[in-house]
Amino acid sequence: MSTPYESVAGVGRPARDALRLAGYPHVESLDGVDYAQLDALHGVGRRGLERLQAALVERGLSLGGHVPEPHARQATFTDGHTGTYAADIKTKPTSRTPAEFVEELEPPRRVEHGRLLLEIFGRATGAQPVMWGPSMIGYGEVHYRYATGREGETFRVGFSPRRAKISLYGLTDDAGAQQLLTRLGKHTVGASCLYINKPDDVDLAVLEEMVRRAWDSEPSSHC
Repeated sequence: MSTPYESVAGVGRPARDALRLAGYPHVESLDGVDYAQLDALHGVGRRGLERLQAALVERGLSLGGHVPEPHARQATFTDGHTGTYAADIKTKPTSRTPAEFVEELEPPRRVEHGRLLLEIFGRATGAQPVMWGPSMIGYGEVHYRYATGREGETFRVGFSPRRAKISLYGLTDDAGAQQLLTRLGKHTVGASCLYINKPDDVDLAVLEEMVRRAWDSEPSSHC
C-alpha cells in the first residue's frame, strides 16, 4: 500500500515535488533512504523530513543513515490500550498469529530467524506476541499522545523479519542501550530502530538483555 505525501500534515508542495522528482513517489519509498541525501534536496526541509520520518515509523519503517531525534515536544506515553487512534493510522493489531506469519516466510532461512526471535522476545518479556499490520510482531501495548493532539497505539517492543534486514523495535531508548550496542555485534541504527542482517551477526545474549531492559523501562516513542 502506498501513502501519498499529501496525507502527511505539514509536508509542503515544494518538498513533495522535490521528492517525486528525485524518484521517491510516496511515503513508503523513503524507507531506508539516507537522511542526509534527502536533506540536501532543494525544497525539502528538516521539519518536513521529521514529519515524514514519523509517518514511516508509524508504518514500521524508517529513513536511513543518521536521523536526528525529533525536536522536544510535550508527548505522553502510557502503558495499555485505549482504542483511540488518529483516523489515518493503518498499523493496528490483527487477528493473524505471529507463529502462522513466521512459518510462511520466504526464503526458509527467514523462518528460522523468525522462530528464534519469537523465542528470545517471548523469554525476555513473558508476554504473548501480536501481529501489528502485515509484518510486525509486537509485545505489550503503549498509548501515545502528541502535543498536537494526534494519538494512537503501538507495541512496546517487537521485530519484523524483513527480507533485506531484520528490524528490531523499541530497544534503543533505554539508558543502558548504548553500552549494550557496543557489545551487540554487526548492526545499524536509524532513529529509534535497530537493524541486523541476521541473528548470526550478533550476540544473542546481549540482544535478549536489550529486550528485557526495554521491556522493564518506562514506555516511550520507538520505530
